[in-house]
Amino acid sequence: MTKLALSDKILMEVEKPARYIGNELNSVIKNKDEVDIRFAMAFPDVYEIGMSHLGIQILYDMFNKREDTWCERVYSPWPDLHKIMKEENIPLFGLESQEPVKDFDFLGITLQYEMCYINILQLLDLSQIPMMAEDRTEEHPIVIGGGPCTYNPEPIADFFDIFYIGEGEITYDPLLELYKKMKKDGKSRKEFLHEASKIPGMYVPSLYDIFYNEDGTLKEMRPKYEDVPKTVKKQIVMDMSTSVYPEKPVVPFIKVTQDRVVLEIQRGCIRGCRFCQAGMIYRPNREKKVERLKQLATEMIKNTGHEEISLSSLSSSDYSELGELIEFLIENFHKKGVNISLPSLRIDAFSLDIMSKVQDIKKSSLTFAPEAGSQRLRDVINKGLTREVILDGAHKAFIGGWNKVKLYFMLGLPTETEEDMKAIPELANEIAALYYDTVPKQERNGKCQITISTSFFVPKPFTPFQWAPMYQPGEYLRRAKIVNDTVKAQLNHKSIRYNWHQADVTLLEGVLARGDRKLSKALLYIYEHGGFFDAWSEFFNYELWLEAFEKCGIDIEFYALRQRPEDELFPWDFIDCGVTKEFMLREWHTALSETVTPNCRMRCSGCGARKYLGGVCFENKN
Repeated sequence: MTKLALSDKILMEVEKPARYIGNELNSVIKNKDEVDIRFAMAFPDVYEIGMSHLGIQILYDMFNKREDTWCERVYSPWPDLHKIMKEENIPLFGLESQEPVKDFDFLGITLQYEMCYINILQLLDLSQIPMMAEDRTEEHPIVIGGGPCTYNPEPIADFFDIFYIGEGEITYDPLLELYKKMKKDGKSRKEFLHEASKIPGMYVPSLYDIFYNEDGTLKEMRPKYEDVPKTVKKQIVMDMSTSVYPEKPVVPFIKVTQDRVVLEIQRGCIRGCRFCQAGMIYRPNREKKVERLKQLATEMIKNTGHEEISLSSLSSSDYSELGELIEFLIENFHKKGVNISLPSLRIDAFSLDIMSKVQDIKKSSLTFAPEAGSQRLRDVINKGLTREVILDGAHKAFIGGWNKVKLYFMLGLPTETEEDMKAIPELANEIAALYYDTVPKQERNGKCQITISTSFFVPKPFTPFQWAPMYQPGEYLRRAKIVNDTVKAQLNHKSIRYNWHQADVTLLEGVLARGDRKLSKALLYIYEHGGFFDAWSEFFNYELWLEAFEKCGIDIEFYALRQRPEDELFPWDFIDCGVTKEFMLREWHTALSETVTPNCRMRCSGCGARKYLGGVCFENKN
């Protein structure tokens, strides 16, 4: 039995001690003396969030399939344990071995959302690894970051030795082989990082010099050595069916955010929504063969005992073999009491027919994401949903027995007017009215429940809206108030409920999403003054962020509120994400002209992703 890093006394004092003891079903235990590389895979948030993340499960499985590597998991300790670890000088540890992360070869940190950035510093600090990459020595692990936030790694570049740009299944093996060889040859940390920078997808921030213009914008990003690439190309899995996937995912001891088997059916999206970073950086759309999915579902249910299967995709309705897959899941699992979860479906007759077979209609609600209330603004963002399609979907749902509908929108989108804001509750009112017109009184299962939720738009790198301005929190709240007041004025207002996102968090997300290396000083200041777990509202301290920005000379208006000139060099322009800047600028102009771009199956728009020679770009071209 592995000796626990925390004493029984400490475990009794903290909330949910099962977060820290390891030994879950399907976790991998190896003999550390029989491996060459020890890799700590960290998620900078609490166990329940990190254990729900598919990417870590995939890499954990992939690394541990290597005989020479032992990959362990690490999550951010909750504030109660954080305090004890600091007071008693207990180093952060891997769950499997319960041994200090500082003794590992690599610390990999996945970067899924901007508000986890301060928790990166928590992980490094508790691991007793210098937070600034320049302060690390031969004794410290190589700190490597991956995930969607690496598509602009600059705000956190000073904390990392390497960033992996792209999908992790591709070039980790060459990196680990290089490390093993150079370690055996007695090469230094600096020598390894220099050679690692030549591996496709690997970005080593310390090997680049940054120059700024007088107005604070980026002037140039220049490699320090001739053999270091000027452009870092994203790595992408083209054959989804043969790529690694965990048939024995780790099963948590306690209830986590997504306590289920996750079946990834495809990557990428054909839709081209102009606000959506994932839809751009994961191009081209690539499907996993249905026979492989059937095999995975069978193995994963058998190996985990989970009672739910969820399909993972940006737009599940676009998966070409969805009907056959659902029939298989219903036949083999649903009748045995395993729930089937179908997120990211369009609300059309086909999808509603599928959902009626796998959901308890009386308990479940349908989810639409129109994103904008008016047709004009939906055309601006290229949502590809018309009012007629939305109302027809709602009509079919009400006939099918549903009476609860969730609607997701964004406020603060480019070109948004007051009419667009008011159109959100007006659309909700139309849907509620449709329910009462469609379903006879004697057949109604209670009153119609329409829940509107609005988030505030954040311009992201590698989207057509990366040039767009944001607003101060007060302006976002003014817009939310217009929506709220308009809800109250609707005929069916008693059937409509309205929720909105935190405006101050949104502004900070925008600063971090499009920021540069100057931000690292502010992030360090926040952590050193007690800030972390900012993704959690109970720990978020907006005043501390404002104080840090002021002390470190960070101008929020510069980073978030100005519309960016079309010729500005962005901090992320050194990354080749497969979609060209020319295409995104063309789409920005098309958005401002309120014109829709057809989806990838209807017509190729020349985004640049054809260079990968596969996926939707080459369907039916064999």
